[in-house]
Amino acid sequence: MSPPDRPRLAVRSPADLIAAVPYLLGFHPTHSVVVVAMRGRQITFAARADLPDLTDPRDPAGHLAGVVARQDAEIATVLGYGPAHLVTPAVDAVRAALGTAGLAVLDALRVTDGRYWSYLCVEPECCPPDGKPYDVAASEVSAAAVFAGQVALPDRAALVAQVAPVTGPARSAVREATARAERRLAALLDQVPAADPGGERPICSAGAAALRAARRRHRRAQVLTDDEVAWLSVLLTREPVRDHAWARTDGRDADIALWTDVLRRAEPELIAAPAALLAFAAWRAGQGALAAVALERALAEHPGHSLALLLDDLLRRGVPPGELDGWPAVGRPGVLRRRRRRRDPR
Repeated sequence: MSPPDRPRLAVRSPADLIAAVPYLLGFHPTHSVVVVAMRGRQITFAARADLPDLTDPRDPAGHLAGVVARQDAEIATVLGYGPAHLVTPAVDAVRAALGTAGLAVLDALRVTDGRYWSYLCVEPECCPPDGKPYDVAASEVSAAAVFAGQVALPDRAALVAQVAPVTGPARSAVREATARAERRLAALLDQVPAADPGGERPICSAGAAALRAARRRHRRAQVLTDDEVAWLSVLLTREPVRDHAWARTDGRDADIALWTDVLRRAEPELIAAPAALLAFAAWRAGQGALAAVALERALAEHPGHSLALLLDDLLRRGVPPGELDGWPAVGRPGVLRRRRRRRDPR
């Protein structure tokens, strides 16, 4: 779902907020610091980081605070997940960094083993010294999120598994299909006229047709064949085809499903473009964690891929998706600028 389509979750207490966090992130955090930012009474953003090493010269607490400060927020709550000796210094560092960034801290919590402690509340009636129990499964917030179709995976590893490559016979089938696709591309290039030595026109035409066919099949809830995945992934290695697909990718569920499928099944040397397109779709949908794991796959295999590097920079700097009005205007590498929306020619 895109951010405007997400259901509103009524958060009235620390326990409600703890119950909401997994649905804001997409998974249950562990060994983490989470900052939930608000403007007025509305949650605008949630960011997570591993419990930082406070000796790290890169200042992870300052980076996290900077990301949150870019989200047009007014106040924030900090939640640390893990044992006190690790959480307390991390939460203190993030609180201080948020203050430096001009954000008020509404509350700071440590969450461990079904209990939470507040670093700001000293009233034993509401914040007893041995922590206050909570039950995410029994929360009305969790029930409302599940009813609305939102999912919270068990942990980040489960999110990584969603973009992991297929294995076994499925991998062998795509490998064979990719060999056929490469021969098909070579045959296409053999037929190009001398006036078009790079074959840009026929390749762009083939790429547009392959993308239309793939999107049509996904709209009909049909699984792409191995040959369709292979042909599309081979064509996406050409920048004009990749940019054509990028300009037609938004934060719709269908886009996320399509590029997840292609990413998981494409051969490793061909995953950069589908991974970047999945990351863009997820980012536009407000699913930053999914975008991050897709980019991790892309950059692990292709550390110099221009679109993946651009999107990775946007995510790391915490640029809100709303800052882009409409589709990306492509044509110059590394450029995102506003352009008027147009009808999808599907």
